[in-house]
Amino acid sequence: MTPKRQVAYQWRLREVMAANGLFNASDLVPLLADRGIQLSAVQVWRLVTQTPERLSLPVLAALCDILDASPAQLIATRAEDVVPSRKAAGAADGVVDLAAVRPKRATLRAEP
Repeated sequence: MTPKRQVAYQWRLREVMAANGLFNASDLVPLLADRGIQLSAVQVWRLVTQTPERLSLPVLAALCDILDASPAQLIATRAEDVVPSRKAAGAADGVVDLAAVRPKRATLRAEP
């Protein structure tokens, strides 16, 4: 069985903004507009305060240009091996054969 890898990332836009003297999400709106990225104040606020699951490359390129940063500075990645959990005795593909695990029912006999 080959070990599986679990990947994770951390969105660091707020930290990089603070290092560059930008402390409000609304400060990014005109800077993005200067680079042809039209986002509302709410969309920029979400971009700053939440970790995006999807991000367009033009937006990422504009953020890198505004903050004089690389994508690696904005997105910290991590990958780890996942240790497989041990399966229960008698389990095949996570399915347990209950007949093998349950005790057999007792039968009562009349005394002779």
